[in-house]
Amino acid sequence: MASFDFDQAEGLRRMLAGPKPRIVTFLSATPADDKGAMLVNLGASLAQAGNEVLIVDACRRDDGAARRLGLERHAGLLQVARQECALSQVVQLAPQGFNVALLARDGQVPAAGSDEARRLSTAFGVLVKKQGGIVIVDGELDRDGGFPVPLLADSEIVIQVSTSATSITNAYGLVKRLAQALGRRPFGILVTGASEAEAKVVYDNMSAAASRYLAVTLTSMGSVPADEYLHRAARLGRSVVDAFPLAGASVAFRALAGRFALPPLTRLERQSGGAHFGS
Repeated sequence: MASFDFDQAEGLRRMLAGPKPRIVTFLSATPADDKGAMLVNLGASLAQAGNEVLIVDACRRDDGAARRLGLERHAGLLQVARQECALSQVVQLAPQGFNVALLARDGQVPAAGSDEARRLSTAFGVLVKKQGGIVIVDGELDRDGGFPVPLLADSEIVIQVSTSATSITNAYGLVKRLAQALGRRPFGILVTGASEAEAKVVYDNMSAAASRYLAVTLTSMGSVPADEYLHRAARLGRSVVDAFPLAGASVAFRALAGRFALPPLTRLERQSGGAHFGS
């Protein structure tokens, strides 16, 4: 049994360290609009369930989640790294109930290893620490299979894929590039625009190939069906879970949010501003 002194010291260490945010980086083998729609609806579902959510648009092209929300010209973390604005100025509240921040307003990040890249990485680390909760990153890989911020390589990584042959091939290619760059580790697979049965076929085939040829373990994150209500909600400028809560896509997004949501005790600890001491 752990001693009281040990429990007290561990509690103090946790309290001083502060709560650690959960960072999930999403990559996609689907069109950019599909990923943007998925992230906006996932963020809204998580926020609706009482989670503190920050979506960071780390796309190099102007087609990330921030563009979908009309926030792509706002100041980004690169401007903080250059001391052109304060950290508090990069976070915007989206109408769907979650926060949004840009990594770089023009999508162009500094070269890896440069002083500016290190300052950008520091700014990102401070931002996610201040926000806490769940940090969703709308990400892309560079030509070498790396991320613009090293911290993303240590985050949970989920790859979005559809049922098309091209998407499946591209998703497997992403898994292979990630495995070569990051080494052997698990990756999540989210199938969108598919029924549960279709998604299972896609996942099973990808998982078997990744295990056999790459020695990589894939984890199913579930699926989101094709649903006209997704497009109707987007035209209204709302999330599908808010506009059409009984739609099939809404049910799927609530289930998906449940996979990423922080446990109630963890949320309570964050809201109270610290960790509890051991019993």
